[in-house]
Amino acid sequence: MGATIKDIAELAGVSPATVSRVLSGQSDFYSEKTARRVHRAAKKLGYQKNTSAVELVTKTSKTIAVIVSSTQTNFADQIIDGIQEQAMQKDLNVIILYAGEKNAKLQKRALETVIERSVLGILLVAIDLDPSNDNLLRLANIPFLFLSICFRNHRFPFISSDDFKIGYQATTYLIEKGHVKIGFAAADLESFTGQLRLAGYRRAMDEYQLPTSPDWVSDGDFAYEDGVLAMKQYGEETQLTAVIASSDLAAIGILNQAQAFNVKVPNDLSVVSIDGTYLCNIVRPRITSVTQSFREMGIKGMQTLLGGKLDQFDLLYTGIGITERESVKRSG
Repeated sequence: MGATIKDIAELAGVSPATVSRVLSGQSDFYSEKTARRVHRAAKKLGYQKNTSAVELVTKTSKTIAVIVSSTQTNFADQIIDGIQEQAMQKDLNVIILYAGEKNAKLQKRALETVIERSVLGILLVAIDLDPSNDNLLRLANIPFLFLSICFRNHRFPFISSDDFKIGYQATTYLIEKGHVKIGFAAADLESFTGQLRLAGYRRAMDEYQLPTSPDWVSDGDFAYEDGVLAMKQYGEETQLTAVIASSDLAAIGILNQAQAFNVKVPNDLSVVSIDGTYLCNIVRPRITSVTQSFREMGIKGMQTLLGGKLDQFDLLYTGIGITERESVKRSG
């Protein structure tokens, strides 16, 4: 067994609390002579610092926990970059845990792992929390904030894009390019996010008095395979002239299946994706997107979490905008 704080205290002739303060850098509570004695004792005993134990003794933490919905999420890295930037400025550490995709058991395991450790706060990235885990999070007495997801009736505090506006802006952009038969692919209709985007799509179509059809909307889960399935649903002789994909991955699925059908993008079919990550630039044609400000979400998430007063915080929308590339052509 390794040396403990108690062992160091006995060798240095000080209290365990003093050892904890010395090792955690709280310089206001002891003399330099005492600090040197503690460090000599720790070195002699081969002590390895147990961060969690020190944090529990000193009632402080320098760690932010980030729980991410899926290892396949292609925008999470930008959010985490924003979180990490702020953490470095504040001399904080970041730990990352994965909670699967809509998996209540994995969500619970991730939350329990975080709660058992001394953490300063929790940021949950694109986590559609199962209601069975609500109380586990709420009763943990740890500040938390959701990023890149919204909740019906503002069930939790969150920072996200305005998903209704995303659907509306993508549709309006295509309409202004002359398109009137527009599909919405891999919409994830079970999620509140998907429902809001679809509502924005329908609002734009209604405002321009354009017809819609249930066959033009496909369900899915933002995945590449859902884009492939959507294009198969539309068929190789589709009447659609444009499609909105719920994610960059779904858009690539549409592109590849369209190519298999010999449907040319954008000459035969225009495609707009939602997210605007690096994936839009590494395929051909490069994909026009409604681009979300993911790095900003991470930055503002950390600033909000560290700023306190989360009980007074409701929601915050970050910016979106159309990034034109090569996958859209004017119709008519």
